[in-house]
Amino acid sequence: MTTTGDDPVYWDPYDPAFAVDPYPIYRRLREEAPLYYNEKHDFYAVSRFADCEQGLPDWRRFSSARGGILELIKSGLEIPPGTLIFEDPPIHDIHRRLLVRVFTPRRIASIEGKVRDYCRLVLDPLVGEKRFDLIKEVGAEMPMRVIGMLLGIPESDQAALRDQFDDRLRTEDGGQMDLSEGAILSGEVFGEYVDWRRDHPSNDLMTDLLTTEFTDENGATRTLTRDEVLGYVTVVASAGNETTGRLIGWIGSLLARQPEARRELAADPSLIPDAIEEILRMEPPAPFMARYVTEDVVLHDTTVPAGSALIFLVASANRDDRRYPDPDRFDIRRRISQQVSFGFGAHYCLGAALARLEGRVALEEMLTRFPDWDVDWADAKLAQTSTVRGWETLPLTIG
Repeated sequence: MTTTGDDPVYWDPYDPAFAVDPYPIYRRLREEAPLYYNEKHDFYAVSRFADCEQGLPDWRRFSSARGGILELIKSGLEIPPGTLIFEDPPIHDIHRRLLVRVFTPRRIASIEGKVRDYCRLVLDPLVGEKRFDLIKEVGAEMPMRVIGMLLGIPESDQAALRDQFDDRLRTEDGGQMDLSEGAILSGEVFGEYVDWRRDHPSNDLMTDLLTTEFTDENGATRTLTRDEVLGYVTVVASAGNETTGRLIGWIGSLLARQPEARRELAADPSLIPDAIEEILRMEPPAPFMARYVTEDVVLHDTTVPAGSALIFLVASANRDDRRYPDPDRFDIRRRISQQVSFGFGAHYCLGAALARLEGRVALEEMLTRFPDWDVDWADAKLAQTSTVRGWETLPLTIG
């Protein structure tokens, strides 16, 4: 959806019309309303790179403690203790250090072979096909298997768990997430696995979370409670499945529109890591992040009052020509020193290295088997959610 320059600029995160191509509206927001207020839903938004770069790390004024999703902040729901992504320092730092131990660069690098095996497992049966849905066959399968392996979830249960998380995020046209009974915050879906793993330890993330000792905010040395473990596992499972699956979809769609770049990548795979960074910049799976404003803040000569909800439009920031020359041009050789697709500051995504690894491996393996593809755009469909943006179906036609 676009509005003419004569109309006041308007953006609505719940209107699916804006999800099709939000970038013309983002451009207008950056130029005409760098601090935007939506009266209908009562929130503010910033859209320039500098505002996101400065604001996201400022947890004292822009808090995650009431949620990082607009619906959560506006709902007033109490966030369960131990919900890592919805905490502020110092408690956030204590909890984050636990996951940092198990998401070290060495550990992520050590699983590349398994990630590649899972990718080959889903791609090999497609060789010889003239058409397949990239989301169904790869985007919904590969990340699920990787996260299942890390957590120790049996393969027979992985698909059902993935579908439950997908359903939690999905919305109806113009609607918001269902927050009734706090379902989106509940990790009880993993209760049976956690209880079993407590008595049957193994070499997986769930065991690490159950057994690792740490010093809590009260100075006590202990292990995580059951509820805290459920919170961690829920965060890892939901984020690891949803956003990485969307990234794979954007790999397919962007490179369908950029056949020259795709051919360059097939000829020189050393360009793939930078190409993944450019894809993340062009189409971040999580296009905006919300925060609760804890005190009056002046932005662009306007006071944002304490108690407000503020959205950081990272997808707009990634297209800000104040930061990136010719930002709407897809350039697999672009040098990106800093982007905000995974957040910034204390809440920088712990799974960023894993998402990058999965995206790189998926693209390498796809190009090996399918150096030439297009998209049947008539049958492609964007998923309807208010938190992530990506394809629900993306039928590839193989040349």
